[in-house]
Amino acid sequence: MLSGRPTSRSSWPVVPVNQSTLKPVLTLRGHKYITTRSISYFPDGKRIISGSCDRTICEWNIEAGKEIKKARDVCKQEVHAVGVSRDGRWVVSAGGDYSGELKVREVETGTVRTFELTSGINCIDISGDSTLLASGSLDGTTRIWSLETCNLVAGPFKSINWVDAIRFSQDSKKLALKSNGGSRLEVWDVQSQRLVVYREGDWGLGGVPVFWTTKDTAIVTAFSFEVAQFQVKTIYEFDVSTLENTGAPFEGHTQTITSIALSLDHALLASAAQDNTIKLWAFESRQLLASFDSCSTICHLLFSPDSRQLVYTTASLFGNNIYLCNTPPEILANIQPVPQDRTVSSRNLFLADVLIPYFSSIPLY
Repeated sequence: MLSGRPTSRSSWPVVPVNQSTLKPVLTLRGHKYITTRSISYFPDGKRIISGSCDRTICEWNIEAGKEIKKARDVCKQEVHAVGVSRDGRWVVSAGGDYSGELKVREVETGTVRTFELTSGINCIDISGDSTLLASGSLDGTTRIWSLETCNLVAGPFKSINWVDAIRFSQDSKKLALKSNGGSRLEVWDVQSQRLVVYREGDWGLGGVPVFWTTKDTAIVTAFSFEVAQFQVKTIYEFDVSTLENTGAPFEGHTQTITSIALSLDHALLASAAQDNTIKLWAFESRQLLASFDSCSTICHLLFSPDSRQLVYTTASLFGNNIYLCNTPPEILANIQPVPQDRTVSSRNLFLADVLIPYFSSIPLY
């Protein structure tokens, strides 16, 4: 176990930003009750799947701006997590409370396989090669399944308390997870089914995602080192072999972070908090690019596959909606270039040569 609070990022330059509102260009309405717990894009970027506490799984046509009614699925219990595989072949949903419900649907055939487990499932992740499914449960266990056969292939991995967030490494050889109200960060070796390293923090808000960086050298998530503060206001990058924090943290929120999202090209990080703001950061430089007001607390954040849009959900007693916002072109243009003394990755070449010119042609809303 590691301890100690990391140093501040005072040596990092901060881009001045003006507070503004991120205006939705599309609002998807249909879920009832308080919370849409999870959303996921299909790889073509034209459809979204969402799971809610109203026990429904909805599929949305973004271009038409409406739900695909025939694809709606009603579950026995609340839906806590949904996911679409990278190849678009599989749609997975999970949830439950004292007992768990896990569904795997093959998109082409419509075949659905349902598993009723002994404990509710909080989170899921699908491996990058679309072959494995990881599920994290309220009983503190993590299991890995074959999507082709739905057989258990690894686990259960046992944490000290319920599992809040889970993520495969890009090579699918390791699994990063958070447990115990987001206060414990763990890295597991999938093949040996062994806990490699863990780090203890302070109690926070469970369910904030964890992400792997390029080349699987580090993981990123919101975390707290303050004892008995019960507020996680900072995002850190951790070396995967030691879980020592590396680089500068993302600091700026004044209240507990509720969700984060990392773009597929790892150029942008988005974060939302109970201070009713959404912040956009340049991941490489840690620079704050913009801070947007929100009318209420954000439950879930997600970038579209091409980073052109940022999607979020809010909690409301009068029904919960899904909001899609255009990523402002000037945000991408303000991402600081990679320092000359560092190797220029394919991601940065893609950003400089493709993304920025493309986004610069998109009108602002």
